[in-house]
Amino acid sequence: MTYDQQILKVLTEAGEGGISVQAIAKHVYNMNCTFFFQPDYEEIRSYVQQFLLRNSKSTQSLIESTGRRGYYRLNTEGSADARQMMLQFREERAEEKEEEKPQQDLSLDLFA
Repeated sequence: MTYDQQILKVLTEAGEGGISVQAIAKHVYNMNCTFFFQPDYEEIRSYVQQFLLRNSKSTQSLIESTGRRGYYRLNTEGSADARQMMLQFREERAEEKEEEKPQQDLSLDLFA
């Protein structure tokens, strides 16, 4: 998954309220940290900031500013792609919840 896809996923999860550039950068950083590799946080923050600014310029863009400085959200009013992304994300969440089944306790009772 590329940084662009990860940014869009975080924005989708954030919903209508939006999320700050710093919080998006932290989420993307954490998605890419592994035991053997840690990316440069400042590089990711800079990339996130540039991506958001670049993609929030027009009214038909996928991303828009919330009005608060440094906060962004998906443009669900002006972009059909953003609305479709929100629907797909909600469907995926519903499927995940359905798949989660309570596990049966198979441990032995020592005092029976």
